[in-house]
Amino acid sequence: MSWHQISVITDQNTALEVSDFFSEIGAVSVTYMDAEDQPVYEPAPGETKIWNQTKVIALFELDHNPESVKTLTSSRFKDKPLSDWFYETLKDQTWERTWMKHYHPMKFGDSLWVCPTGQEKIEDRTICMTLDPGLAFGTGTHATTALCLKWLANHNLKNKTVIDYGCGSGILAVASLLLGAKEAYAIDIDPQAITATLANAEKNNVQDKIKCCLPEQFTSLQADIVIANILAQPLCELSESITALLKPSGQLVLSGILKEQADSVINAYQNSIQIKSPVTQEDWCRLDGVKL
Repeated sequence: MSWHQISVITDQNTALEVSDFFSEIGAVSVTYMDAEDQPVYEPAPGETKIWNQTKVIALFELDHNPESVKTLTSSRFKDKPLSDWFYETLKDQTWERTWMKHYHPMKFGDSLWVCPTGQEKIEDRTICMTLDPGLAFGTGTHATTALCLKWLANHNLKNKTVIDYGCGSGILAVASLLLGAKEAYAIDIDPQAITATLANAEKNNVQDKIKCCLPEQFTSLQADIVIANILAQPLCELSESITALLKPSGQLVLSGILKEQADSVINAYQNSIQIKSPVTQEDWCRLDGVKL
């Protein structure tokens, strides 16, 4: 099946209204794109961040006429800024299959492979985690996740209890179990992340050792290792809650932090965590340390 893709640029005050209108007149999906190269790093939980100039992109079935969509939308928003209308016809394709062209086996440290289905690596003294693109963020291709996987691959996890705070796809929780952890707790505010984590745990046969839950469902405990790969602002805001999840002398791993944000995160944790120097990859850094 093919689709009409229709896009228009508008301001941040109008973008959500245009999106809703596209849905009302039959769009099967609507997405947003920055039209001015304005960086956005940290939307609040549950927030849809809109840029000053936003491209609103909608997919319609072929029985919708792009010119009619433009006419209806322009009439509805005649006093609003709408510019740079663009139409094209997209041939249907399976997005996972397309994405897999760019996703290949990756090795972290000396002991951990992350591989798509059908490309598993079998080597002495290594473990292989099978992971495919899915509902939630996290396959190891992004620097923030890679930094955490490298930490896990280079530490002794045998018989440790691990909390993956903001688990996304569950890649860190599943990797820790494959690397020898006794049990893992995967926590996220997004129900889709819980679904994705359970699926990846089953794919790697560690479902009996993992507990997945929303924050309000989590019964607080203290773990040997806490990993939080989220963003700098929530890391700072949640510093007391995250630190409380660690046993004395437990190990903390923080990621999702831009290099220039490292000092603010260090300041939020320095009273309770002995933080090591940041480890960097691309524009991102990882902070790890031990609870005092």
